[in-house]
Amino acid sequence: MSDNLERLLGHLEAFFPKPLTQEDWQTAKAFKWQHRQSILGSVGFLKPIKHLSPMSFDDLQGIERQKESILNNTAHFVAGKPANNVLLTGARGTGKSSLIKACLNHFEKDGLRLIEVDKEHLSDLQDLTELLATRPERFIVYCDDLSFEEGEAGYKALKSALDGSLSAQVDNVLIYATSNRRHLLPEYMTDNESYRHMSDGEIHPGEVVEEKISLSERFGLWVSFYPPRQDEYLDIVAHWLAHFGVAPNAIAAAKPEALVWALERGSRSGRVAWQFARHYAGAN
Repeated sequence: MSDNLERLLGHLEAFFPKPLTQEDWQTAKAFKWQHRQSILGSVGFLKPIKHLSPMSFDDLQGIERQKESILNNTAHFVAGKPANNVLLTGARGTGKSSLIKACLNHFEKDGLRLIEVDKEHLSDLQDLTELLATRPERFIVYCDDLSFEEGEAGYKALKSALDGSLSAQVDNVLIYATSNRRHLLPEYMTDNESYRHMSDGEIHPGEVVEEKISLSERFGLWVSFYPPRQDEYLDIVAHWLAHFGVAPNAIAAAKPEALVWALERGSRSGRVAWQFARHYAGAN
């Protein structure tokens, strides 16, 4: 009987992901929260990320105010001082995700670790924070390109983790999220119909509007990003061209082509500048 039970347990173990070892915790700087299907349903687990971006704060040009906000908040967090959950919003390609990667590289030596969680797994936030609460490291739970449609399960789970549930709040975990949409939910013209106009002229948002802004308001720190001006864009191009080893005289000569590159893509951004620099450095 015991032999059969051992064989059964052996088969069951094959369906479940192996827990992280002490070596995994010590050597990995970042992890991904993933799911695996088993005979008992979907099981969440942490997987170390082996290949990380070498992005640094010096690589991010034209967003000095945003860098200072994130740098100060994260410095407080790793020092064990009060710090805020952060929502980074704004135009695409302006450095939101890159800033978080640079933040990890800057504070990794101080015990900072990053946990990337996809939107569809946000309902696991309470389980995840309870797992991390016993660790000595400081963790940023990172949600990239975050937005929700009406009724998605992760929306309420994130609201609870940010502010509403005591069991989801632990001292060594913060949530940093990036989004192109400031209020994280789609907004419609019909939402304006829920506003109430008082006799004294005061305007009160209705329940529909209150619900749509309630999640973003639970982030203690909002950091907004905007497309760079032309001169800022060219400075970013020059930085990345120098990074790829392009000579100074060639960098100056590349400016007109860099502007055409941005024009063809319909936007100026740090991402567009980096893409142009890779193209130009590879072709010359």
